[in-house]
Amino acid sequence: MIFNCTPDVSVIIPTFNRARHIETALQSVLAQSFTNWEVLIIDDGSSDNTFATLDPFIGQFANIRYMKHRNRNAALSRNAGIQASFGRYITFLDSDDAYLPNHLESRMAIMEEKPATDLLTGGYHCDEEIWVKDRHNPEKLVHIRECTLGATFFGKRELFFALEGFRDLEYAEDAELWDRASARFQVKKIEEPKTYLYQRAEDSITLNY
Repeated sequence: MIFNCTPDVSVIIPTFNRARHIETALQSVLAQSFTNWEVLIIDDGSSDNTFATLDPFIGQFANIRYMKHRNRNAALSRNAGIQASFGRYITFLDSDDAYLPNHLESRMAIMEEKPATDLLTGGYHCDEEIWVKDRHNPEKLVHIRECTLGATFFGKRELFFALEGFRDLEYAEDAELWDRASARFQVKKIEEPKTYLYQRAEDSITLNY
C-alpha cells in the first residue's frame, strides 16, 4: 500500500498492555468504509506482546505507524500522536474499543456538512449501566451518558494544536479539553449515529480511578 502523506483523518490509538484487545480495535479501522486515514499507535511503555501483535499490520500497511515511549499516561500519549499526525482531522480510538464500519465516514459527513464545526463528541454504544466518578466530586457517581468521552472526539487539526492538546491530569482530561475547546471554538455533541463501541477493560481509568 502506498501511504498518502496527507490523509484526511488521523486515528490515534494510545495503548498500554492491551495486546489482548488492540487487534480488534485496529481491525475495526481497517474495516472502515472511509479509507483515506492513517493510524498512529502510541504504546505507553507496554511490557506485554503488544508489538508482536501489531508487527504484521505495521509491515503490511504503510498508513499504520507505531511509536513507543516510557510509561506516561493516555493524555500524553494522545498528545504524542497529535504531534506526529498528518490528517486534516484528528480522532481517537481507545485500544479496548472499536468502530462500526461507517464511523469515520459518518463523522466526515457531519463535519463537511457543517464546516463551521471544529469538534464533535458523542455517538457511542455502551453498557447502559456504566457509572463513573464525577470529575469534580469523586465521592459522587454519574452516568457515563453525562460524561464527555475523549475517545469520541473528532475535530479539526488546528483546534488540537491551538489548545496544545490534553492536559496531564489524573482523571477527566478529556472533559477539561472539551471545556477549553467550547470557550474558543464551535463544538457539537451528537447522539447519532452511534458508531463508536465503548467498552471498559478491567484496567480502565474510569473503572479504577
